[in-house]
Amino acid sequence: MTVRVMIVDDHPMWREGVARDLGSRGYDVCATAADVPSAVRIARATTPDVVVMDLQLGDASGVDATREITAALPDTRVLVLSASGEQSDVLDAVKNGASGYLVKSASLDEFDAAVRRTAEGDAVFSAGLAGLLLGEYRRLGGAGPEVPQLTDRETEVLRLVARGLTAKQIATRLVLSHRTVENHVQNTLRKLQLHNRAELVRFAIENGLDADEA
Repeated sequence: MTVRVMIVDDHPMWREGVARDLGSRGYDVCATAADVPSAVRIARATTPDVVVMDLQLGDASGVDATREITAALPDTRVLVLSASGEQSDVLDAVKNGASGYLVKSASLDEFDAAVRRTAEGDAVFSAGLAGLLLGEYRRLGGAGPEVPQLTDRETEVLRLVARGLTAKQIATRLVLSHRTVENHVQNTLRKLQLHNRAELVRFAIENGLDADEA
């Protein structure tokens, strides 16, 4: 199934380059935009699967566009692609609905994988950024409430999902089958009344579920 992607960046050469790279990888680049108003308007009209969002859009912020797009289009996921790897920028983007965050120094293969995983519902972050987010939420709000409705194994899987591991990686780490991991993820989604892995990651971050805890 072809993934429909929209690209939002205020630099024409970068925007066109990203569109060309994704097109060469088999994505349907259905739209582009250079500012917040057009990004929101065009996203509403084209309903892409994934919006690749820059944070710096002239005098405005891609965070504003992310918030408006995800509020209006719950099935559209936003992957931030930014030159900034600052913790505050990552935190702000996730709080406002971004499913993932990739720095522009990522390779084309990493970018390709990130877009595809975002479309599948995974939360994707450049190496180390998910851990920074978990640490920041714990610093601001403590460990958060317990989650008694989850089993120990479900909580363990949830922590690893929050770190950006795939089901296959989790299965290898916990010595489980891929199907068992997927079952744990689906059970957790059902119990928490969430819809996808991106929402699971936000839940885990907000509740301080650090993968290093027992």
